[in-house]
This record gives sequence, C-alpha cells and structure tokens, in this order.
Amino acid sequence: MTLRKIDPKTAHDWIHAGKAVLIDVREPDEYIKEHVPEAHLVPLSGFNTEDFPEEHDKIAVFHCKSGGRTEASAPRILQTGFREVYQLDGGIEAWRRAGLPVNENVKAPISIMRQVQITAGLLILLGVVLSVAANPWFIVLSAAVGAGLAQAGITGTCVMAVILKHMPWNRVISGQQRIAEIA
Repeated sequence: MTLRKIDPKTAHDWIHAGKAVLIDVREPDEYIKEHVPEAHLVPLSGFNTEDFPEEHDKIAVFHCKSGGRTEASAPRILQTGFREVYQLDGGIEAWRRAGLPVNENVKAPISIMRQVQITAGLLILLGVVLSVAANPWFIVLSAAVGAGLAQAGITGTCVMAVILKHMPWNRVISGQQRIAEIA
C-alpha cells in the first residue's frame, strides 16, 4: 500500500481552494518548533483513523518532516475514510523549499528525539573515555545506553525520551503550557 504523492504547490492551492485538508503527523515537539499554518496536528503516536469525520469529503494530504514516517504509516493513513489521500512529497522540508509559509518558533527546544540522540551519544562517549582513562568498568555505562536504545527501537518506548520530556526546558512539550500558546 502506497500513498500517492503531491507536490507542495498543488497541495497549497487545494488547501486554499477548500478542496483539501493538511494533516501533520509529527509529534507535538516538532510541531511547536515549526509547522505549516493550515496544518492539523494528528501525531502518529495517537493517530486515530476516525479523526476529522466532518472533513472526509475533502482530499487529505498527510505530511511529516521529509516523508519517511508518512510513507511508513501508509496502511493506517489509507484507512482514514477520506475521499482521496495523498502524501506531501518531501514533507515540511519540501514545503519550505517551495517558498510556502511555515510558522517557526525559535524559542522552542529542539525535538525530544534529537535530545535523546545527543544525550545517548554523550553518555556512550563518556563511558568509553572513562573506561580507558579511569576504570574499565565504566564501559557498562556505554553498554547500558546501547541496550536502552535497542529496547526503544524494539518496543517503540524510549525511557530517555520520557525523562527528557519532563526537563524544565521541555515544559512546553510536556503539557505544562498549551501548544496553541506557543505555536
């Protein structure tokens, strides 16, 4: 099952003509950082094929950052009941390259997944350096982080992401401040 792709300019024209609805399937932390003004946020983590029943007579255009998540979720997206379903070719990155409007919030923190990558990378590096410089047992730190990343990939649940989501700099993402106030 694959989604038909649509270029940003055509999608923009359809949306402004009232023929289509744009659905952003990224997570709230990504949406807060940047989003297409007309896009409805429906994260894949809470995706429901029954969303937007009042708009099923319209064409649905789904997008993520570059297209990968949208394409991978095609079987679920195709079950939404819209008259026609498309994938925005190249995601929000292509939308921006086409010169179309994107709301950006420079005060928003970087995405949780980037924070996980940075934190995990630094912890693994620290474990290796300390195991060479101080005590070989510090390699356990690197092994634990690696095991945690493997567990996150297998289960789809990342403990480090949950912890980082509750850090003070991420209070917007964790619901202590409404997305609408930031976006």
